[in-house]
Amino acid sequence: MKPMPSPIAAVMIHVADVELALRWYQRALPEAERVSIGSPAFECLSLHGVLLEIVPQDEKVGAGAFGSVVYWRVDDFDAALLRLQSLGGTLYRGPLRIEDSQCMCQVQDPWGNCIGLRGPSAERGPAA
Repeated sequence: MKPMPSPIAAVMIHVADVELALRWYQRALPEAERVSIGSPAFECLSLHGVLLEIVPQDEKVGAGAFGSVVYWRVDDFDAALLRLQSLGGTLYRGPLRIEDSQCMCQVQDPWGNCIGLRGPSAERGPAA
């Protein structure tokens, strides 16, 4: 059976400096590819078929932890968390142990937006 595509088409991330954020997210999510879409061309990142649209914050939507958080499935929770922290990300919530030796947390990017991580953690062990 063919897997269903993700129901998420894009995640829009509002920041003060678009180019700096594109570079930061490309390092933070190394599997992401930089792509150009539309005309005129719009630079964004593509990660497993989901577009990360890094856009300027404005008077209607600022940067920061104000609402929904998308959780990214990672193969190694501990390594992913360390990578984000090494790039200047700040642990915001968690980590929380959940089912089947999985952990989840939220990390703030340098602009205050939250990135959710969820995946297996050898370091933290199984949930109680």
